[in-house]
Amino acid sequence: MDQRRQRKELSQDIRKKIIDKHVKGKGYKSISKQLDVPMTTVAYIIQKFKIHGTVANLPGRGRRRKIDDKSKRRIIRMVTKEPRKTSKEIKVELQAQGTSVSDRTIRRCLSQSGLNGRRPRRTPLLNKARLDVDKPQSFWENVLMTDEKKMELFGKAHQLYVHRRKNEAYQEKNAVPTVKHGEGSVMFWGCFAASGTGCLESAQGTMKSQDYQGILERNVLHSVKSLASVAGHGSCNRIMTQNTHLKHPRMAKRKTLNYSEVAFYES
Repeated sequence: MDQRRQRKELSQDIRKKIIDKHVKGKGYKSISKQLDVPMTTVAYIIQKFKIHGTVANLPGRGRRRKIDDKSKRRIIRMVTKEPRKTSKEIKVELQAQGTSVSDRTIRRCLSQSGLNGRRPRRTPLLNKARLDVDKPQSFWENVLMTDEKKMELFGKAHQLYVHRRKNEAYQEKNAVPTVKHGEGSVMFWGCFAASGTGCLESAQGTMKSQDYQGILERNVLHSVKSLASVAGHGSCNRIMTQNTHLKHPRMAKRKTLNYSEVAFYES
């Protein structure tokens, strides 16, 4: 019984030695014993040399890829356009185009391209603000925008994963929005201006008019002065905007803040 060690692949040096000994007139059996290589392997290498003139590995060895470069680019375009598209959905589309691959192969292709499957981040669902766009830029440079929002995560994500690259977690197509309804939520009040962001405060329970006045008293003037120092002058952010919610009575606002320092502009 042959007790020779099994080798995965012969080195180029051993292959060249086999050819050299064959050229010198050595037989297959003699070469096999001298180099400790199976005789069938010796015969294969010599036959390959006679046909191709080389002992190096020929191109096209091994199993061919199921996904060529064109199909790979097509898959990347699909996921870039719709990050929540699953590998099974991509598989169905490729089959309709004549390419049959497994969903595991598709996931591996996406991972190699840097599009890893991640759980989507949950971010606030922001609505477009109703503003007077006909105002000049100088007006908006002096405005302190304020609003409050009740934050709660609603339901479960319909898609467990999204395919995205690094540092793309908070892009709109890669995130799950949250809305302003439901139980167990937290109310936030915040403000910002052209020169930066101001104070942020959370309120427990239902925000009433008295709670709102206290938030204004604690945060508005402080934010105005802080943002003015950031902008480099003291005349900015003298107009405060907010919506016309019932908890925003005009008299309450004027009692809370010095009207000569901050004007109120309802949007």
